Amino acid sequence: MKNSGKTKKILFVVAVLACAAAGAYFYFSNRGANFSFDVEEPQTREIALNIDATGTVEPEDLVEVTARVSGEIMSFGKDVDGNTIDYGSRVRKGDLLALIDDEIPKSNLTESSAQLKQKESSLAQAQANLVLSQAKFNQAKRDWTRAEKLGKGEALSQASYDEYLSQYEITMADVEVSKAAIKQAEAAIEGAKADLKIQQRNLEYCLITSPVDGVIIDRVVDIGQTVVSNMSASSLFLIAKDLSRMQVWASVNEADIGNIRKGQKVTFTVDAFPGETFYGEVEKIRLNATMSQNVVTYIVEVTTDNSSGRLLPYLTANLKFEVEKLKDAVCVPISALRLIVDDKYISSDASEEAITANAKVWTPAPDGLAMPIPVTVLVTDGEYAAIKNLDGSKFSRPVITAITEIKDDSGKAVNPFMPKPRARKKK
Repeated sequence: MKNSGKTKKILFVVAVLACAAAGAYFYFSNRGANFSFDVEEPQTREIALNIDATGTVEPEDLVEVTARVSGEIMSFGKDVDGNTIDYGSRVRKGDLLALIDDEIPKSNLTESSAQLKQKESSLAQAQANLVLSQAKFNQAKRDWTRAEKLGKGEALSQASYDEYLSQYEITMADVEVSKAAIKQAEAAIEGAKADLKIQQRNLEYCLITSPVDGVIIDRVVDIGQTVVSNMSASSLFLIAKDLSRMQVWASVNEADIGNIRKGQKVTFTVDAFPGETFYGEVEKIRLNATMSQNVVTYIVEVTTDNSSGRLLPYLTANLKFEVEKLKDAVCVPISALRLIVDDKYISSDASEEAITANAKVWTPAPDGLAMPIPVTVLVTDGEYAAIKNLDGSKFSRPVITAITEIKDDSGKAVNPFMPKPRARKKK
């Protein structure tokens, strides 16, 4: 038992001496420098380069239902569940959405129908006049034929001869006038028929029906409100055809648009469901760019599945476009690439070429200072960077992420391995 206790004491003394030796080595190898390194080992992990953007969740296919006639909204129709049409109502194609006051269109239709009948009567009268004119013409023609055979002489005076000729020519003209009147009446009938169709259509327009199957996204009018349709049709409802698929309209900066392509994978989040990630892909890049405060942006349409119905129209989305992804990449913190090292911390073995390299990391050198290592940066995600050596080989050395200068309470730099003076006792 005594030997066991002696062994433990020996091991404890050896451990203390080892720590002291390590501290002394660090101190002397740093030439008395009063600083420390924050060092991290490279990690093998998956890393992706993403483009961040914000956008709005939109229905994939939105139909605007408008009014083509003016009038008061008298009532709303029923949805598929038998409820009055309102926000969120599900409707089928042809379902009645709203009824506009149809008294005036009905009166106009009745008037147009009466006018059509009047034009048809005028046509019948013109046709009768043509028969009468034709009969008079035939009689005048026969009289003129006989007069022409008799000729001017004792049997037929000059005056009678001229009268037969004049009557023949007049009745012939009357026939042409009657034919023209018929054509005019037929044209008037066509005009009346066209006007009747217009009035019939205006009456039909008082019945606002759904052009598609879908869900009411917006209802712009209320019962009793007067709709005025002038140069453009008045909007009444917005219907989303299919909410099981949605789009996100993202605003992408011109500096990043070159990395966006159709079919590209996209992840996004919405504030309504914090911590939940949704997935989609790029469907279209709109070419009509917009400029705001000298910043040019493009709208990118991202399609996503919404069979769960959780995504609602017009939610704000925060998107990440996946530009490039690497698996099993050697990654170091981005702070290792951004580290600025003062000359007093740089190893004397460091080359000027390595120190001035655009992309480099720093690793502890045998002399206790920092050694620059030029690297090739493959992908960065804002937190980590995938790197490799310039010759393409795998990077495997620890990297310095920060340098801390150790100071005493007065702000002066101190040696971390020097003993501190014993504090005086208060009397």
